[in-house]
Amino acid sequence: MQKYFIRWTAVMLCLGGGLVLHPWAQQPVIKIAETVPSSKKPYFIDPQQFDVREFLLDPPQADSSITQLELKELHRIEQGRTAHEVEQARQDDQEEDIFIYKTVLGSSFRSDDLPATARLSDHLKKDQGAMGASLKGYYQRARPYQVDVTLHPVCALKTTHDSYPSGHALTGYLEALVLADLVPQERTPIFQRADEYAHNRIVCGVHYPSDTEASRRLAYAMYGYMMSTQKFREELSEARAELSAKQWGQHDKVR
Repeated sequence: MQKYFIRWTAVMLCLGGGLVLHPWAQQPVIKIAETVPSSKKPYFIDPQQFDVREFLLDPPQADSSITQLELKELHRIEQGRTAHEVEQARQDDQEEDIFIYKTVLGSSFRSDDLPATARLSDHLKKDQGAMGASLKGYYQRARPYQVDVTLHPVCALKTTHDSYPSGHALTGYLEALVLADLVPQERTPIFQRADEYAHNRIVCGVHYPSDTEASRRLAYAMYGYMMSTQKFREELSEARAELSAKQWGQHDKVR
């Protein structure tokens, strides 16, 4: 267990700027376990032991200069996005599992042929759903199009204020970290795809850049914790054994 704690600590120190603790991290707060919706329970993470809010800063206020700069950037992206970029963003809006990485590993990378990998992906999504929902409910950040009605989002919209962090981006980065462990020779294109997947939430017009950056940081923290659990390591080993027999060819990419 100690080596996995060390690995978790090492991962957190590689976040670019070091470990980010919430300003109230050392003070009594409502435990994250008390904010996880009853309909969304994590699979690998024990919210009684792991408070994800300790790894995020508060999102910028709607009337802050940072948010105004982010809205300006969203307008710039909206004005320059192509029909192809919109279509890719919409496709990513509809798919939220590890098989978004078929663009890296090829069209044969699909759930029908990889049941252990698909099961691991489903369990990662459970953790993202539970942890993400608790954070969204806690911060209640308004979506960009709820703050600036002159934006023209092109993906599914919500009426709730739940922009921070991005659930899609959190899923994508969690899956990227796992997949880079399973297929290390494809590490660089995997993380490039994770960045693309997160950026497409901005192309959609449904998230701020700070939402997806928060998701990236949070994914590293969650992954580090997961690596300290026996259940996660066992499922990771099963997926690795399943993938080891596969040869992912560059010619099979779908994009």
